[in-house]
Amino acid sequence: MTKRYKISIAYDGSEYAGWQIQPDNMTVQEQLEKAIEQLTNEKVKIHGSGRTDQGVHARRQVAHFDLEKPFKTGVLKKALNAILPADIRVMKIDIVYSSFHARRSAVSKEYRYFIWNAEIVPPFLRKYRTHVRKKLDIAAMRKAAVHLRGRHDFASFTANTRKEIDGKVRNLMKLTVTKRGSEIIIAAKSEGFLYKMVRSLAGFLIRVGEGALSPDDALSILYSKLRTAKVPTAHPEGLFLWRVDY
Repeated sequence: MTKRYKISIAYDGSEYAGWQIQPDNMTVQEQLEKAIEQLTNEKVKIHGSGRTDQGVHARRQVAHFDLEKPFKTGVLKKALNAILPADIRVMKIDIVYSSFHARRSAVSKEYRYFIWNAEIVPPFLRKYRTHVRKKLDIAAMRKAAVHLRGRHDFASFTANTRKEIDGKVRNLMKLTVTKRGSEIIIAAKSEGFLYKMVRSLAGFLIRVGEGALSPDDALSILYSKLRTAKVPTAHPEGLFLWRVDY
């Protein structure tokens, strides 16, 4: 009898072309599907909670797949981690009801964007922090973030409006800026995000922090519904899919 498995995955996205399978490029989904087939002799399709771009990491990506032959979750987790590359790890596996869907059943996602704001970034953090040398004005970034919270049309903060077949209105439940020493963390939570929306929000907030834009520019950019050079897409290495809630 077919069973549905929900898995939580952590991965270092540095060497991958993103989550979703692509021709001629190595992806996280591809590696997981290959490992499951090697272990179970079943060809499966993994459905993720969402896509991550090239170079983006995940602390807790969630996905599901079905197997005809039953496996104990502990055995399956241990065996998959023995097969997978060291930069992908299955953190947890649960058997769930057949109607569970990793994307459609999710009620919210949280991303965190990490900035190293100092002259020199430690070499062991270079793949996991976006390096900004100019001192950032945290108070200004926080003021801009307040303007962006709530339900809005975020057309100005997506890299490709044509990809958004479900519309561009999203409820940004959380957008905070936290500083710990040289590290600045932008946390964003919503029921769903547009294409490259979090990196666009981070790119805008960085420009505000540098003094190139004012916090109040958030309102005029938001209401314009037009993507311009005022909203750059921040580099991918600082971005982590932090958690998915159900």
